[in-house]
Formats: sequence, C-alpha cells, structure tokens
Amino acid sequence: MKNILVTGGAGFIGSHTVVNLIDSGYTPIIVDDFRNANKTVLKGLKKLVEQDLLIYEVDVCDKSKMNEIFEKHAFEGIIHFAAYKAVGESVEFPLKYYHNNLNSLMVVLECMKKHAVEKLVFSSSCTVYGEPKDLKEVDEKTPKVQANSPYGNTKCISEEIIQDYHISWPKLKAVNLRYFNPVGAHPSALIGEYPIGKPNNLLPYVTQTAIGKLEELTVFGNDYPTNDGTCIRDYIHVMDLADAHVKAISFLEKQESSCCEVINVGTGKGTSVLELITLFEAKTGQKLNWSYGPRRSGDVTEIYANVSKAKKILSWEASYSIADALIHAWEWEKKINSK
Repeated sequence: MKNILVTGGAGFIGSHTVVNLIDSGYTPIIVDDFRNANKTVLKGLKKLVEQDLLIYEVDVCDKSKMNEIFEKHAFEGIIHFAAYKAVGESVEFPLKYYHNNLNSLMVVLECMKKHAVEKLVFSSSCTVYGEPKDLKEVDEKTPKVQANSPYGNTKCISEEIIQDYHISWPKLKAVNLRYFNPVGAHPSALIGEYPIGKPNNLLPYVTQTAIGKLEELTVFGNDYPTNDGTCIRDYIHVMDLADAHVKAISFLEKQESSCCEVINVGTGKGTSVLELITLFEAKTGQKLNWSYGPRRSGDVTEIYANVSKAKKILSWEASYSIADALIHAWEWEKKINSK
C-alpha cells in the first residue's frame, strides 16, 4: 500500500480525507501539532477506519523533525492541509498567518525535493479570487485580485511558491485545490468539525447555537447587494471535498510528465447565510436564536465555483447536498454533546 503524508490530518478536512485514503487503498501518515485540531477526533477516526493510525505530533514548520519523518517513510505523495484558516483572525493577526502558512509549505517542498517525493496536493482556497468584479461564478481562469484577507493572501502566495518551485524543479507534479466553504460531517457522526474555542466558520456556529453551547448566532452584515442582504457562498460537503483530494492524488499518479494544475472544488451553487439558517431550521426542527451584527472584515459579498475542470480532469463532482451537510453536522454536534 502506498504511503501518503497528510499534514494537518487530524483537522476537519484532513481527518475525512484520511478515511477516504484508507478506503481507496492508501496508507495515510498524519502530521499534526493539534493547534487547530482536537485530539478527541482521533478516537472516532480510529473507530471509523478500524485500524491504528500512524500520527506524528510535529509542527510542520520544524524542518528537522519533518526531515526525520521523510527519512523514516517512503511517500507516494503529500497532501498539505496544515495551516491557520480563519479569515477574520488573519486580519487581526496577519504575521501569525504569514509565518505559519508560508513556512510550513516551504518546509514540505524542501523535504519533498530532498527525498524525491514528486506529488503534491495543496489545500488552496477560493479566497485567492478576492471580491469577484463581475461574474460571481469563478473558474480557474478568473483573474486573481487582491485577496480580502491575509489568510487569502497566504493562499495566493502559496500557489505562486508552488508554481515557481515547479519551474525550478521540473519533476514536481502538483494540484492546487481551490475549495470553497467546507461544511458537514461524516454520516456516521464519528468525526466532524471540532473548533478550538469560538467557531470561525458559519455551520459550527449554527450547530453550537442550536444545541445551547452558544447563546446567539451573529449574522455578519445584512446590507450586502444580494437578494436577502447576506453573503453568498458555495458550501461543499466535507465528504465530497475529501473525495476530491484522493482523486487528485490518483490523477497525479497517472501523469507521466511534470504538471502544476489549479482546480476549483465546489458545488457550483451559491447559498446565502439566511438561506442556510432557514434550511437548517427546516431540516432539524431547531429554532435558532440569531441577530444581525456588523460586517466582518475580510468577507466577500458573493462567490461560487465553476467546477467544469474538476469534472473533466479529476472525474469528480459533488454528490452530497447542502441539506445532507446540515443534517450530518447537526448529528455530529449532538453526538459530541451527549457525553
């Protein structure tokens, strides 16, 4: 079985991808320092895959320790998730984001070249598109404009680093997955999103309010130029996102020559914050206590994906609905609060 190094593999998207890798015949090896992940997720993860997992509790920015891991194992490829990921927090603490997100990537790339590991799937983001000027549906050729947040800018710079490294090291085969807004949880409710402290993402904020962990949900802004005044996003189920990462690894294995691809991963449909709240209440029977707050720095008005390239190159498309994601996230929230 082929080893795949998964940095940030104990996090929300990483843990679901680990499950998908195992189901697809790979052996994932996790590196995570648990700054952005909760160790309780490991219990559900191990139960789900029914096997022990190899996990290194290491900071990916630590080049010495990362080199040791590369020396111990022969890797078929790398899936690099490890990064800080909160738009609002990045505006408040930009240097924290630039230091961690860029250095961790450069360490991974240096280790890859040193140990002749040629395949990389990078966790990029739709934030690289900034605020779309005209069409709200963006494809990979949509010009990147100034990112609305330091987080988004770290993803822009990271893609440029990978492209430059690809030119200098032609053996590198890379896929940058620009994904939109991950939501949901595993249908088994054994793993899901486990925010450290107050949630930065909308859906955990919704589920924690519904279960009473948080008193009130704040909707940031009601004066955007959209149908209901709230932001519109392309919410993609984490199971579909995990599947895209495994398909990206499979794609790279089939490439006989060097490549550096950028691929959108979303549903192609936009949903407003109010529409998500209304649908959550309808699907779960939970009435949410929410109110409007001021706009949040770094948020764009409306964006959703054109996913034609993912369908063509990866033979991938989303199979879960947003309703599925809301139900699965609610089941997960109830599970972790039932103890």
